[in-house]
Amino acid sequence: MSCPRVAAARCLVAVVDGQSLSRQIPLQEKSLPEKQRPLYRELCYGTLRRYWQLDAALKPCFSKGLKRKDSDIRMLIYIGAYQLFFTRIPPHAAISSAVEACKTLKKKWAAGLCNAILRRCQRDGEALFKDLPADAASAHPTWLYNAITRAWPEQANAVFAANNTHPPMCLRVNQQQYSRDAYLAKLSAADIDATTCQYAPMGLRLSSPCGVEALPEFFAGAVSVQDEAAQLCTRLLELQPGQRVLDACAAPGGKSGAILEAEPALQELVALDIDEGRLERVADNLQRLGLRAHYQVADAADPQAWWDGQTFDRILLDAPCSATGVLRRNPDIRLHRRASDIPELVSLQRRILDAMWQCLAPGGILVYATCSVLPEENEQQIADFLQRHDDAHSAALDVAWGIDRKVGRQLLPSNEGADGFFYAKLVKAAATGH
Repeated sequence: MSCPRVAAARCLVAVVDGQSLSRQIPLQEKSLPEKQRPLYRELCYGTLRRYWQLDAALKPCFSKGLKRKDSDIRMLIYIGAYQLFFTRIPPHAAISSAVEACKTLKKKWAAGLCNAILRRCQRDGEALFKDLPADAASAHPTWLYNAITRAWPEQANAVFAANNTHPPMCLRVNQQQYSRDAYLAKLSAADIDATTCQYAPMGLRLSSPCGVEALPEFFAGAVSVQDEAAQLCTRLLELQPGQRVLDACAAPGGKSGAILEAEPALQELVALDIDEGRLERVADNLQRLGLRAHYQVADAADPQAWWDGQTFDRILLDAPCSATGVLRRNPDIRLHRRASDIPELVSLQRRILDAMWQCLAPGGILVYATCSVLPEENEQQIADFLQRHDDAHSAALDVAWGIDRKVGRQLLPSNEGADGFFYAKLVKAAATGH
């Protein structure tokens, strides 16, 4: 018997134990019929977004600890509490479905415990949450709560709130096939409600998410799923016909596609990634769009191992980062990321930046991007880079979006807007004659 709550509980046990949500979601989903999969995903993503909050609130309810083999029962209770506190499902349905799921797991002994705790949640909900520390109440781990509060004291509460919401589903219209308005009309004809993005010129935001199979001509390459913030790289690159462009750390290929759609007359786009499997996803995405690139499996931090010495006119470095700007899309990051990861990521970013600078032609542009909201990965990283390279300067970004950080601009996640993203535009000094 298929049960989305049982599948979600098993998925969450694996994620809490350290597995990736993106890998676990499809594993458990296979057992469910198509009509149950949206609920399953909502339970997984929603419960993880609120995990720190639920964990802190519900711990007093477990008078006796559960054995490790019964972690699925704990997750069923967390799922039921998530539905009680953060969704519109009727309380009796949230409770009874969780109790029945215990029986589906062949753990009838847990039905009474599940019922008792969720009834207490229904009765004493406000009291359970009333005295939580600020970090738990924000549904963020302590180190991240402190880091965001320190970096963005005025915006922190808005960032926390945005991180706990469902992210909008955004599209990038393939301008080689349609204008944005023309594709918006096709969506309307298909009864899919959408509006234009505020800053991305080819971006559309759907009022409600849908499967890609419902999007007109998706498989013919008319449109891609991509957040508005990620679409903003193309204008910063100042693309021109005949240029050689490198998309470093290219997987899964959204920005490679955006570059080739924006300027189809490039001499060459090289899509580079250290992970062969992820680079295959880039190739699959570009094939759907009818676009071509040269694919290179290699470490961007070690150009001597793959680079032929031919420089690039433009480089996009979407650097490995903490992903603290996309927590609403990847809620498992809250469980898996540690404060100790940040210095390691900063060091890696530094190595890749220095390596990529060697590959950039004089007069060329390197756009540095992260989906982080932490200054040490963003403006501090760029300021340190400029100190090391006297042939580099940071170009002002003449754009209407983001917060000016002197050496780049920072987008913070917002409820109805883009994800958290940072962009800097580095220009290499032109060659001087002898």
